[in-house]
Amino acid sequence: MTLVAGCGGLDARTSSPTSGKGSSVDVADARKKLAKLAVKGRAPRTGFDRDNFGPAWSDVDHNGCDTRNDILKRDLRDEKFKPGTHDCIVVSGVLDDPYSGKTIDFKRGQDTSTAVQIDHLVPLSDAWQKGAQQWAASKRKEFANDPLNLLAVDGPLNNQKSDSDAATWLPPRKDYRCPYIARQVEVKTKYEVWVTAAEKTAMEGILSSC
Repeated sequence: MTLVAGCGGLDARTSSPTSGKGSSVDVADARKKLAKLAVKGRAPRTGFDRDNFGPAWSDVDHNGCDTRNDILKRDLRDEKFKPGTHDCIVVSGVLDDPYSGKTIDFKRGQDTSTAVQIDHLVPLSDAWQKGAQQWAASKRKEFANDPLNLLAVDGPLNNQKSDSDAATWLPPRKDYRCPYIARQVEVKTKYEVWVTAAEKTAMEGILSSC
């Protein structure tokens, strides 16, 4: 069964896993992929720096918009754009937050932009401690800007999550936990990021209830 990762609950569908509005995740597939992920201990965080993953929000797809604005455009509704930016810079919109279920009004500005943040479902620091230290710089940059691993969410909850994995943090909105874990598994499979034993147990627990 495929579960839709939307904010209005989970619906059974048969579409393939994607990212963005109307995205869906295949829970059965996630269970199979989780079983194949390498299980290892967490490596030291030594040497981690955000810059190891390239400049923040690079325009990796060369569409003229940075990754942050690409994700805001994908995940918000009723978006408005800064004039003259070819519908690139999002200045306002509405987020149906998947982590909390709240509706959040986004307004671009020094004191307001942080209300909506772009979360790395698999945090950069987590990836660093589970394989990314050995990656080429180009792969780390790709990982940091991959839409599959990015989601517009409630800013304070993103700060609360920080670099936690599934063993220590889950979205408070329980009916989003299945899509959340399935997306994490998809990302970790794609980039061969390993899991800890505690993390795998937590993921199995969530996916078994989907």
